[in-house]
Amino acid sequence: MTMGDDAPIVTSLVLPILIRPILSQLERRDVVASQALRAALTKAEQSHPGLTYDLVMGIIKKGDINVNMNESILRLQGAATDTDLRSHFASHLSVIEYRLNRTEDAFQELNKKSAALKRILSRIPDEIADRKTFLETIKEIASAIKKLLDAVNEVVGFIPGSSGKQAVEQRKKEFVKYSKKFSTTLKEYFKEGEANAVFVSALYLIHQTNQIMITVKNKCE
Repeated sequence: MTMGDDAPIVTSLVLPILIRPILSQLERRDVVASQALRAALTKAEQSHPGLTYDLVMGIIKKGDINVNMNESILRLQGAATDTDLRSHFASHLSVIEYRLNRTEDAFQELNKKSAALKRILSRIPDEIADRKTFLETIKEIASAIKKLLDAVNEVVGFIPGSSGKQAVEQRKKEFVKYSKKFSTTLKEYFKEGEANAVFVSALYLIHQTNQIMITVKNKCE
């Protein structure tokens, strides 16, 4: 995405988390239509970042619906991850942007670890109000972050050329930066109780996870 730093992170996630799973369901009934819509929306989003977000928000406004998009998109990430997994096995026509096709164990492990982290993060809206449950979820997130970083380290050895390796290492540094911000946000949440800040920080982690997968994919496939 080429959005400025001041753009809400949720704008970059509406297409992959909300729209693409819908298109995957459409694909079961009309592959051609689904692929055409997917290509058109992807191209439009690349040319005008945030377009699908504006489209969805326009529909919500017309329907006079009050919804927290950060919370909703975060919650939907769990279903989006499951849809991607089903589509990966169900149809060779499905374009799974954040899954690696390389068959080596290191790449498949990275697929699993990235999906696992995003699935855990998607549980936050349902669990944040229960302190005991949420504390356990935080431990799971910390463990999933470490496992993801370990998986990235294993993949780096397969990446050809120093520039490719440096690109992945830079993505990893960005991920670590936002992981630390997530930790800080959690500490602030337990002091101030601002749940939306946690949702936003979790969305940033999801976005950074996706960026790692895209970079590895571009350098290895």
